Amino acid sequence: MYSVSSISDIVSKTPLENMDVVTSGRNAPLWFRDAQPIEYSKLTKDLTVDDVVVGGGFTGVTTAYLLSKAGRNVALVDDGYIGSGESGRSTAHLTYALDSRYHQIIHMHGEDIARKVMQSHKAAIDLIEANVSREGLNCDFRRVDGYLYLNEESSEEELTKELEALKQMGNDDVQFMEHAGTSPFDPGLCLRFPMQGRVNPLKYLGGLCREIVRNGGKIFTETHITDFESPTVKARSGNKITAQNIVVATNVPVNMRAKMHMKQAPYRTYVVAFKVPKGHVSDALYWSTRLEQGGLANSYTYIRIHPLDEESDALIVGAQDHKTGQADDGMQRFATIKAWVKQHFPQSGEAIYAWSGQIVNPGDEIGFIGRDKDSLFLATGYSGNGTTYGTLAGMVLSDLIFGKENDWAEMYDPERKTLGSAIDIIEENFNVARKLVDSFIKGQDSQPENLALEQGSIVKRGMTTRLAFYKDDKGQLHAFSSVCPHMGCSVSWNSTEKTFDCPCHGSRYTGYGKVVNGPSNFGLRHAEEQK
Repeated sequence: MYSVSSISDIVSKTPLENMDVVTSGRNAPLWFRDAQPIEYSKLTKDLTVDDVVVGGGFTGVTTAYLLSKAGRNVALVDDGYIGSGESGRSTAHLTYALDSRYHQIIHMHGEDIARKVMQSHKAAIDLIEANVSREGLNCDFRRVDGYLYLNEESSEEELTKELEALKQMGNDDVQFMEHAGTSPFDPGLCLRFPMQGRVNPLKYLGGLCREIVRNGGKIFTETHITDFESPTVKARSGNKITAQNIVVATNVPVNMRAKMHMKQAPYRTYVVAFKVPKGHVSDALYWSTRLEQGGLANSYTYIRIHPLDEESDALIVGAQDHKTGQADDGMQRFATIKAWVKQHFPQSGEAIYAWSGQIVNPGDEIGFIGRDKDSLFLATGYSGNGTTYGTLAGMVLSDLIFGKENDWAEMYDPERKTLGSAIDIIEENFNVARKLVDSFIKGQDSQPENLALEQGSIVKRGMTTRLAFYKDDKGQLHAFSSVCPHMGCSVSWNSTEKTFDCPCHGSRYTGYGKVVNGPSNFGLRHAEEQK
């Protein structure tokens, strides 16, 4: 059994001062080995364009690419670097085998919508493949099979229900198998999804950005947009971009009008990459069925291969989800993944990367993509399928901007009403209300001076005041109000990624108080008392 201490030697040491522009956590993902989040110039003057896209992940880059390819004058803006958010921390499974089962989607939305959901994710994989071929992108794209297998607590019925749902939608490609025939890990009873895919997300995003610039588009990084008042967005620097259309592609919308936090819930998920001999593990995607935890978390194991060099591959394994800000045991979760891998992949080599990411689960099982109001657009609620969702979001949003009919726009409309989702949404929001109360009851009475280097805590000051303290690597203390600027919850310390995380809606902040995840668009307020 791996101990917590045995994982500590592989976590990366990203300088925390630059974390908000390099990546949204202390632990860098595997992709940083071959590519880095991409820096462009900052916005330093006012600008007028056809369209402005805020957010440099799969949604923003794909949308800007499609708009620029059609001849639109586009500006793409990110407050960090391109790929520095959750897209750069993804494991980049390209699949239409969604985290949400199709039999559940049929039950909630009907067969026609479920079929369109499947078709849209298939089309997203096709578009990624077409972009790779058309633009000559060197990004480790490959079509591979995917296998949905049973976790230890699931029954065969879950697979048969899903297979029946797929056949009901006209999909005869997916097969039920008693054994996958993969090596060294054969999951047993499973559904085989042929022609799925994998990609290096940072290499892919970098390639599309080069094409955006070649098409005449403009890209700005380290440019934080604070105001979204159509037809203008305003940066913290004071510079403005005026556009006919504004796309908010920030994983969770950070424009305050968008109340999407009531319709979805944020989770942390954990990933460890291991070095294995080239070809030792069958090149495929693997996903276990979900394990319910307290009616809220949908934890599952997801696995893929990534080529490293002529002699080695990386085995990438993710699992151990929990609601953001509601647990601080990430190192133990990494160790649990390592122990599982040692059991199921006994010949696996050393762990070389370990990181966590943020996913956002929609209350009614499918994402939200479309018009917020007038010329303002948003996309969110991707669960664990951000690479395909972000790609198809670019397709939907660009069509809406072009005024072109899109078969998927209505079902992904952020304003849709789904009665079947009411129980899940009520349960998630009850959890938020409870955490809002708990966050102001809990807190330490200890002195922040006793913190270890690069650690933080929430400290009581009287009956109502809670301060968030962080001690940097030089021993200097930084103090902030613990109140999340979004909706007033008190943040919690995440010792694994060195961030303050909101347990209500998932906003996250560095130890220096800078916001790195929405829905908050502002940092923590500096405390008057600097102790």
